Amino acid sequence: MLHLVIAEAELELAPKSIVDHPAIVNHAKRRGKKPEEILLDATYHHSAIKKLPDGERRGRPDIVHVCLLNALESIANKENLLRVYVHTRNDEVIYIKPETRIPRNYNRFIGLMESLFKNRAVPRDLELLRIEEKSLGELVEELNPDGVFVMHEDGESIKPGNFGKVLSGLQNPLVVVGGFPHGDFRSKIPGKKISLYKEPLMAWTVVNEIIVNFEHWSL
Repeated sequence: MLHLVIAEAELELAPKSIVDHPAIVNHAKRRGKKPEEILLDATYHHSAIKKLPDGERRGRPDIVHVCLLNALESIANKENLLRVYVHTRNDEVIYIKPETRIPRNYNRFIGLMESLFKNRAVPRDLELLRIEEKSLGELVEELNPDGVFVMHEDGESIKPGNFGKVLSGLQNPLVVVGGFPHGDFRSKIPGKKISLYKEPLMAWTVVNEIIVNFEHWSL
């Protein structure tokens, strides 16, 4: 079973410190929601985000959206060989059941995430998605993998195909992919750093390479 964690994802509700900013207030009003109930999104809230610490990397739910679409529609997931988790910058972990179908439409995805943050599970009866306060370290400890790999541009260089072979040879590997647009992980993550290419890659490209090459050696 391959465990894939989208870590330190820039996925959060509008922080209290900027909920009264015009960009947040006006966007919430257009959507018929309270400012504190909408997801922070750099596309609409850029002027407000500039006032936040780490503002240059925050408000990127689109990264999580594309990564989840790719992972959950993969053959590995359909064959019950994959589990996907999202760890947010605020140390929350989203548990995702394999049968979950993430909306392809971005606006619907945003609505789903807002409902998840508000209700802590969606839908409540099935809990296809549920969120808990938990650090990345606590998640790794809970999953108890027999190998932890952190995707990093400064990591050990390995060809994607060879990395897939390594993953397939383990019973319970865990791979961490950064869910932020640029920069480094904010916290120290235990595990072996791995680089799949000589240049930085988008998070969803890394997710694709990991899963496809894992499938090649596992199916």
